[in-house]
Amino acid sequence: MRHLLYICIALICLSGCGSIRKSLPSTRDSTRVEVRTVVETVHDTAYVELPVIIERNTTKDTCSMLENPYAKSEACITDGYLKHSLQTKPVKQPVKVETKIVYRDSVVFRDRVKIETVEVEKRLTQWQAFKMKTGGITLTILLIAIVTAALYLLPNFKNLLKL
Repeated sequence: MRHLLYICIALICLSGCGSIRKSLPSTRDSTRVEVRTVVETVHDTAYVELPVIIERNTTKDTCSMLENPYAKSEACITDGYLKHSLQTKPVKQPVKVETKIVYRDSVVFRDRVKIETVEVEKRLTQWQAFKMKTGGITLTILLIAIVTAALYLLPNFKNLLKL
């Protein structure tokens, strides 16, 4: 008998009545930024221009001449003196240069949730809303009354079966 009472109380507690309300999803804006960096090395050639330089020297000696890709040197004896001249040639010398180019690219990803409001055909009147609220309370009271009546009538019903 006691177990039946606990079962009835548990059923009463579990039988909650009310309207089902669905919560609307909240508006979310999710923004994510990705930055992509690419470093590229470019091999290039730069030209260095050498300046034109002229130098002269006079001394007593014989004639000589020197030349390389950058300069020309002449030495001659005139009137017992050595005249020496050094003349650089205008040359552009290639030099290899490595240049780093950095490419930065940013991409913005945006996720948006759009919420639409759907209008109901006809809103409930105050009387209809009141009936819906009190209907759940009434149903709970009715269920408690049925369980209580069953608990009182059940022992009498067992006595009737024994006769």
